[in-house]
Amino acid sequence: MELGITTFVENTPDPITGKLLSPHQRMMNLLEEVELADQVGLDVFAIGEHHRPDFIVSSPAVVLAAAAVKTKQIRLSSAVTVLSSDDPVRVFQDFAHVDLLSGGRAEIIAGRGSFIESFPLFGNNLNDYNELFAEKLDLLVKLNKSEKVTWKGHFRPSIDNRGVYPRPYQPELPIWVGVGGTPESVVRAANYGLPMALAIIGGMPDRFVPFTKLYKDTYAKAGHDPAKFQLGINSHGYIADDSQRAADEFYGPYAYVMSQIGRERGWAPMNRAQYEFMRSAEGSLLVGSPQQVIDKILWEHELFGNTRFLLHISVGTLPHANVMRAIELLGTVVAPAVKKAVESSVSA
Repeated sequence: MELGITTFVENTPDPITGKLLSPHQRMMNLLEEVELADQVGLDVFAIGEHHRPDFIVSSPAVVLAAAAVKTKQIRLSSAVTVLSSDDPVRVFQDFAHVDLLSGGRAEIIAGRGSFIESFPLFGNNLNDYNELFAEKLDLLVKLNKSEKVTWKGHFRPSIDNRGVYPRPYQPELPIWVGVGGTPESVVRAANYGLPMALAIIGGMPDRFVPFTKLYKDTYAKAGHDPAKFQLGINSHGYIADDSQRAADEFYGPYAYVMSQIGRERGWAPMNRAQYEFMRSAEGSLLVGSPQQVIDKILWEHELFGNTRFLLHISVGTLPHANVMRAIELLGTVVAPAVKKAVESSVSA
């Protein structure tokens, strides 16, 4: 199993000082996080795209290009690229540059986007939410497979036997489809034979088992090579040296962001009792000691049979030193134990 990190590069008030970091400082912290993730042997670092003040990265490819020249082995991905409101040609070109700079370590996780700010910003109609993604994913897949493309769609001008450059370092860029639990998105990813990244950010993880089963069944029925099957699970979480410290340090920033988003979407504010339930043995949060996080990753692997797990450490701004320690523990303690257990179960 591959293990790594996702981040939306949040910039919310520091839980200790109550102040916001400058965007410059938050970006410098991010690059240190990527470098450390690479040094401790994690497999993937993925950065999300947003167009709002509390998450500062609107162009993951630009930041990943900077990370490419500071790292040596770690794979560099978006999480997600909001493909519905972007131009697939430009997305492909941007990530081809990251791939060339990194020597073949770039990936794209393409999604429809949980936040909608990019749609009016770039002149897209939210009524076309599903159709935009379906059409643009089709074009992105074609661009990835062929140097010259002829294509016709509804939302974007047609392409008549045009070459798209540069080509990536890899023969093809790995393109994952990010899914939040919509059956149509699951089926779409499986029919294309694309890896699926399932985000579990609330509720009980076992309720997502039908989605992963649907993906596996559809993938097989579509005739895709089972050796190429990949399924990722992305979850919120945090690791500290002991369980209580992890719970206390993560709660404030996490509750701040989830309550803020809740006000926008009509959810109830986050409270400590709900938080503790979510980080219980069968809840969606992976917050605790290294052993607690190991146990939950392995439990989810039993549920889903996933080949990748990405931990979303900083939902709200945590002190930089705390994030760095969590990355260190994930890379040096959690990841080796998880990989050893998964390998042992496969060989058995």
